[in-house]
Amino acid sequence: MQYQSQRVAYPYFIAALLLFAGQVLFGMIIGAQYIWPDFLFPAVPFNIARMIHINLLLVWIIFGFMGAAYYLVPEEVEGEVYSTKLALVHFWLFLAGGVIAVVGYLFRIHDGREFLEQPDSVKVAIVIVVLLFLFNILMTMLKGRKRTSISIVLFGGFVGLAVFYLFAFFKPANMVVDKFFWWWVVHMWVEGVWELIMAAFLSFLLIKLTGIDREVAEKWLYIIIGFTMFTGLIGTGHHYYWIGTPAFWQTWGAYFSAFEVAPFVAMVAFAFKMVAKKSREPENRAAVLWTVGTAVVSFLGAGIWGFMHTLPQINYYTHGTQITASHGHLAFFGAYAMIVLAMASYAVPKMRNMQPGTQKAEMLSFWIMVISMMFIALSLTGAGIVQVYLQRVLAMPYMEAQGYIKLFYGLRLFFGGTFSIGLLVYLYHFFTPSKSGTAF
Repeated sequence: MQYQSQRVAYPYFIAALLLFAGQVLFGMIIGAQYIWPDFLFPAVPFNIARMIHINLLLVWIIFGFMGAAYYLVPEEVEGEVYSTKLALVHFWLFLAGGVIAVVGYLFRIHDGREFLEQPDSVKVAIVIVVLLFLFNILMTMLKGRKRTSISIVLFGGFVGLAVFYLFAFFKPANMVVDKFFWWWVVHMWVEGVWELIMAAFLSFLLIKLTGIDREVAEKWLYIIIGFTMFTGLIGTGHHYYWIGTPAFWQTWGAYFSAFEVAPFVAMVAFAFKMVAKKSREPENRAAVLWTVGTAVVSFLGAGIWGFMHTLPQINYYTHGTQITASHGHLAFFGAYAMIVLAMASYAVPKMRNMQPGTQKAEMLSFWIMVISMMFIALSLTGAGIVQVYLQRVLAMPYMEAQGYIKLFYGLRLFFGGTFSIGLLVYLYHFFTPSKSGTAF
């Protein structure tokens, strides 16, 4: 059953995709600056381009999460969105705050803390936006005819997102204490509560696309979130190895981080098992591709690439190198970018009251982006291996070592270009009608 208020999700998806394009643009600028350090200097120096690249990632993913939630929750609870006006108000507030923050970065107005560079005024605006969103979703759930495990897990994930962001305001003078709680935002988001949000979307999509029994899907959902919370919370310790915290974190971080791959293994098993047991052939094949792809690529990026350098004996050498960057790129794309694209692929045709139509362009964009991101990760992994050997084993100075890995930076820039082409194909398919006369 479709609800009229679900259409409020549409501007969120549009904003998410346009900001995604902006993030990729600044990623290309960074890639070029690794090879030509003076590129766009001093207008857009490397540190500012990197800051914008990462912040646009966070903003567009949250836009996508919110839009997907406004589509999912009414269908799950069987009721209209509590207030579409409120949803549009905090949409524009969030968009304005994001634009102001990015423009401010270009004029060197920022907090200076990595990933949390937003000025305090923008941080307050973000808190207000998230509180308005949570209120709207909660009231929608309370007014609905029923509550489901998927809607409850999703809401719990968003509550966690809001609670852990509050630590962005805590700025102790001691650097060790500062970093200790800084990870309570950065790690708890991407390796904790965001995984709950992703798992809820994954379960919803598999139920809708394959017609599997809800009870089976919800059992898998509980397994996934159990693994996530058990391993993710204490797994924060793998960020505490070398920042001045007690040595016991190396043991706790090693054991629990090693098991952080478990929820991603469960997601892959869940996705393939449900697709194999489907009770009907899905009309929206592109959405199935994005959904199953989310499980697989997140397992590779967050699970395999994360495990490769999470043990302290390995992390001692790889910490702060391009190995970390390779893991970050593949994990974020697989776990969060792809689930937003999967939700958009499923929801947008329904919000337009259209059949998916021909999806060749969208499926082509899927393969271009996924293959390109795999090669980006491999390029950065190669750069990281050489960097570790030169800097951490031979003790070569950083800038001298950089000269030996420019080949890998060139490959990363090339595959960044092919990734951009894949995104342009996706955007073209999203914003223009298909040959069959139906859009997206």
